[in-house]
Amino acid sequence: MTSAHVAARRISLAVPAALTALALTASPAAATASPAQIATSKTNGVAYLRSLQGPDGSYAGTGLSNEWAFSALATAGTAAVDVTPGGDTAKNARTVYRNHLAAPGWPGTSPVVTDYERGIINAYSAGIDPARVSASRNLIADTYAHWQNSAPGYWGSPDNFNGTVFALLSLAGAKAQTGTPRVPQALLDRSVATVRANQHNDGGWNFSKAEGDPDALAAPGDIDMTGAAMASLCVSGVPATDPAVTKAKSFLKSKLINNSGAFDAMFGANTDSNGWAVSGLNACGINPQTGDFLTRAGKTPVDFLIAQQFKPGGGFKYLPTDTTPSAYASIDGLRAVVGGGFATAPPAPTTSGASRWAATTDFTPGTRTSLALTVDDGTTLKVCSVTFTPTATTTTLGAVLDAAKTSAAPAGCVTEVVPGSGGGTITSVNSRPNSGGSTWKSSFDGATVVTASRSTVVRAGDTIALRYGS
Repeated sequence: MTSAHVAARRISLAVPAALTALALTASPAAATASPAQIATSKTNGVAYLRSLQGPDGSYAGTGLSNEWAFSALATAGTAAVDVTPGGDTAKNARTVYRNHLAAPGWPGTSPVVTDYERGIINAYSAGIDPARVSASRNLIADTYAHWQNSAPGYWGSPDNFNGTVFALLSLAGAKAQTGTPRVPQALLDRSVATVRANQHNDGGWNFSKAEGDPDALAAPGDIDMTGAAMASLCVSGVPATDPAVTKAKSFLKSKLINNSGAFDAMFGANTDSNGWAVSGLNACGINPQTGDFLTRAGKTPVDFLIAQQFKPGGGFKYLPTDTTPSAYASIDGLRAVVGGGFATAPPAPTTSGASRWAATTDFTPGTRTSLALTVDDGTTLKVCSVTFTPTATTTTLGAVLDAAKTSAAPAGCVTEVVPGSGGGTITSVNSRPNSGGSTWKSSFDGATVVTASRSTVVRAGDTIALRYGS
């Protein structure tokens, strides 16, 4: 979800009366929403999300569309390729969404980093390899282009902290098809440090930058962003016992409303804020139905979400007083109730002959494309998207690094490579030569690290990590 989505959602709503959040000192021992209730909620919720599909098979469109449904459906065990309008498999949701992302005009004339991050999360959840959407569309590379050299750790404008949180949720959450982490941990760690630096004094986070601003750090945290930020830490390898996560947990606990189990968000109790907070807890392996999140009245955040769901229609309302379901609330509510974070690996399809993943494996000669590249010399980490026009269905590491000298975004990712031609072992990058036991090595999509060589074959969508060390 982008900050624009949240702003639009909030601006269009009247602010209800503030609800009182009760800090809890003693909690009952057992969860209240039973497995049977959650199973029923899932069945009904999936049915409602299926009803959102357009006659052409689409979920995504212009403006604030319903593509986030793919992350909720995947968490609920439904593959996007199995979602069809009237059983027309040619219009299955995965194929239509892939075509949407691959279109030359997507995502518009003035894209921001959250456009690509949203695309990564939902493509991955739909069973589309986000680095291999098409011969010309690599969402990982599109995101890498928004790394901030002037503010390492931030993605997109630092003022929009939301972009950095969703960079972690997408880049760490959307693993390679093998299930291995796609991007280097060193890259995630830089942004983890940025998320830590933006945590407010109360343990929460907000959509805007707070780092270095005492007044912003002292301002109240936001329920929605706290859920997303804590999830971004945990999906990047931070344990639930880490102080940043435990502070966030305490912040959410302090916002619980005793008689409903909801969180008292900026605009009062609502499904979207509650859903994001529960998804954050889910991502960190924190049970939202026991201990700190079971109120003295015997209510939990999951209770609140299920109470927001229409029966038997399956849609969720945004506010408790609403009389009709909201598509966004239904997506956020279902994903949280069934235990999801924000990005979920696609389930195996049930459609005969359908593969779990859709991906372009070869370059198209003459079609301009891009690859994601990190260059880590042990001191400085450079991040960029390298744009080039392949002349064959594969290329080489040497050719990619040569292209990076002139067509990297942001610029400066690669300034020098030795040797400068041929296919030999790479002995120096950016004036850092091999020395003793420290040499340049490469890996692709998080696979085995090997000696870096100009002749190493590079395929469409490979996420390239070049690293100097022993």
